[in-house]
Amino acid sequence: MTDPVISVKNLTRKFGDFVAVDHINFEVQAGEVVGYLGPNGSGKTTTIRMLLGLLKPSDGSATVLGYDVASQSEEVRARVGYMSQKFAIYDDLTTLENLTFYGGVYGITDKERIQHTLELVGLKGHESTLTRDMSTGWRQRLSLGIALVHEPKLLFLDEPTSGVDPTARRAFWDLIYELAENGVTILVTTHYMDEAEYCERVGVMRDGKLLAMDTPTALKKSIITGDVWEVYANPLEQGLEILSAMDGVERVGLAGDHLRVISQRVGKKSLQSLLEEKGIRVEKIERGEPTLEDVFLSLAR
Repeated sequence: MTDPVISVKNLTRKFGDFVAVDHINFEVQAGEVVGYLGPNGSGKTTTIRMLLGLLKPSDGSATVLGYDVASQSEEVRARVGYMSQKFAIYDDLTTLENLTFYGGVYGITDKERIQHTLELVGLKGHESTLTRDMSTGWRQRLSLGIALVHEPKLLFLDEPTSGVDPTARRAFWDLIYELAENGVTILVTTHYMDEAEYCERVGVMRDGKLLAMDTPTALKKSIITGDVWEVYANPLEQGLEILSAMDGVERVGLAGDHLRVISQRVGKKSLQSLLEEKGIRVEKIERGEPTLEDVFLSLAR
């Protein structure tokens, strides 16, 4: 078996008394698309900054592409691509000028390489567009192009789709998988639960701790051991209050126009009987499927 592209052992980062990342352990193999899931402030960005050598670990160790992140950070940064939460692009430059400038930082002066990168991220034909005139989705593509211009084999994407519309997010993930098919390893942080479903493996972070890491399917099977029920009832708020107090219900919450119930011990008939007994009109109760949001809420509880 080949060595992992990323290897993290008890990696920790403290800011004074605050523990931002708390003794985490994981590995990423070549060609994987790994999601790093968690709310803002959970330690995702701090982890990436340590893996890039931008922050020194307070404890533990990590290697990226075989290089130690603490003592060989320059070697790491020269070989990986990084797309930060805030797109580091110049508004008064065109798309081509931005990419040419950042290519020069990596020593890339080949005009064909620059043009190929523009084409790869879907910006061919927009070379003369000023960055200030571009939508967030197109700026996002340019930022990805900047991270890719030196053809790295490992990409760190830190909440790359934050603030863009669902169509642009879907298009961006299509790009991610196109890169993965060409052999690029990708670690992507997100707080969008639906995006994490696209990843081959997902790590769940909260309060600096890595609570679990596995495939989305395996996480759902191992963490959500009860049945999921979609309960359509009226009024919803009163139904929520009743089911929250029901013995055997592990979790219940609003899910748009209905309630979502998870329980190992309570079935469809019991749910319906209790609600109707309390004067709640039940339209229907259907079996549902576990989601990564269910996994996260169960782990974080």
